[in-house]
Amino acid sequence: MSAWTRHQIFERNSIILIVGILAVIAIGGLVEITPLFYLKSTIEAVDGIRPYTPLELAGRNIYVREGCYLCHSQMVRPLRDEVERYGHYSLAAESMYDHPFQWGSKRTGPDLARVGAKYSDDWHVTHLKDPRAIVPQSVMPGYPFLAETEIDTASMADHLRTSRAVGVPYSDDQIANAAADLKAQTDPDGTGADAFAKRYPKAVIRNFDGKAGNPTEMDALIAYLQMLGTLVDFKLYNEKANLR
Repeated sequence: MSAWTRHQIFERNSIILIVGILAVIAIGGLVEITPLFYLKSTIEAVDGIRPYTPLELAGRNIYVREGCYLCHSQMVRPLRDEVERYGHYSLAAESMYDHPFQWGSKRTGPDLARVGAKYSDDWHVTHLKDPRAIVPQSVMPGYPFLAETEIDTASMADHLRTSRAVGVPYSDDQIANAAADLKAQTDPDGTGADAFAKRYPKAVIRNFDGKAGNPTEMDALIAYLQMLGTLVDFKLYNEKANLR
């Protein structure tokens, strides 16, 4: 039987074709899915990764709300030109507490996976209020209202509780003190700063928008941007790569 004759069997018999398609899909599905039942996690554990603080989580919610992900991906691909421009390629663990994650390919503006600590808080305040004051050719809209809008701290405990329901390891203590911790992160001289530091070690505590008073959405968004890409010590990864 020639190859053409064998192929005619599928072309002339739709039922056989459908059965063949289902068989191929089933085999492919088993090959892809079966190993997952034997893995405890598909994400490699990485030192330094922690859940967002309440202020950072509020900032991330604002980032998603305002559609920042539509122009800024948070995904550095393992390609030479991307690594040289943005830094070490993205690790899956960096987004393990993101729901939804901000990976993607859309870049009207630069990738923000490594933007943390790259610019000062004042730079971010100016850029968010009037992007063209920093980059004249920017097409980014301004967000001056963020500096005038206080964060609704009453809902933060619910945000943390919901995040825990989908796998983020917030403790009962962190959830109970969500509102207080949100305020404490912007007030390094306040009475709650020490307790906040114990619940979120290595988290930055400072007044991000430079204004007195309750935390604003500007505080939250800058706090979120300033921690992106800062949790992992990529010097260790680079040293391992150089040893190979």
